[in-house]
Amino acid sequence: MTRVLVPRLTEPPARPLGGVVHALAGETMGTTWSARLLAQPGADLAGLTAMVQRALDAVVAQMSPWEPLSDLSRYNRSAAGTWTTLPAGMATVLRRALAIAEASNGAFDPTLGALTDLWGFGPLPFDGAPPSPAETGTAREASGWRQLVLDGDALLQPGGLQLDLNGIAKGFGVDQAAAALARAGVKSCLVEVGGELRGIGAKPDGQPWWVELERPPASQDGPQTVVALHGLAVATSGDYRRYFDHGDRRYAHTLDPATGAPADRGVVSVTVLAETCMDADAWATALTVMGPETALAFATDHDLAALIIRRAGAGLEEQLSPALAAMLDP
Repeated sequence: MTRVLVPRLTEPPARPLGGVVHALAGETMGTTWSARLLAQPGADLAGLTAMVQRALDAVVAQMSPWEPLSDLSRYNRSAAGTWTTLPAGMATVLRRALAIAEASNGAFDPTLGALTDLWGFGPLPFDGAPPSPAETGTAREASGWRQLVLDGDALLQPGGLQLDLNGIAKGFGVDQAAAALARAGVKSCLVEVGGELRGIGAKPDGQPWWVELERPPASQDGPQTVVALHGLAVATSGDYRRYFDHGDRRYAHTLDPATGAPADRGVVSVTVLAETCMDADAWATALTVMGPETALAFATDHDLAALIIRRAGAGLEEQLSPALAAMLDP
């Protein structure tokens, strides 16, 4: 069974004239990136690849906790009471992160760096065992998005606060890669970084960029869902992506700011469609933290197009938000 999602557009993407589909690829953020784009047969593919790579490298240089000299790492090491002037891209991401943190009542929180390290999902060494409640409590007390004071592009370090933008920076990277191609005159492309995608325009035959939504490994027998990704981005947060096992429990990488521990409310994955991949990325994380019932109600109230997969008994159950269900092709 295949479900087809088609966004409701005021007008369809213009059918491109001439050109062929080219493929670009590279590495970034500990994963790979790829792009399919429409251009003339003799297009400078090496130049386009370099442009995309530079855009993604800039995101890493600004927001990677694995890079000791990144702007984020330097902020995290800064002394209490000091201000750090952020580069424009990082300031844009942090402003959006704060807006989503407020709208989600803290389900999305960009200040969980200490907890991320404590649970073994950051750059610090990890012994494979869950931290103690006391350690978790200490790291949680040092977190909290309400402590962030952003004045223009200047960010105050209140003391010991550790930023972690991994729940939004990869999506921003997708947007930046697409923007780099647009500056080069590309009007139709599909950009992907580590499974997060953004599509613009149409292919030479007039068809949109069709993308299959990611499914958890345990739901491969479920319905396949494909979406016409024009003017849309998609991101998925899943508990099967990064995790560690200890004893008889699995601990996934998405942390719940309310507990300081990996989110454990029965959500297996959340896929969100949005106009920007930055938003899709962050909202997928926030809805995962909320749990299935609250996430569906929130997505309904805020017109978010979301596919939520939850545990139900011995199996899995899908929930489509009204905004996503409205895209179903009859």
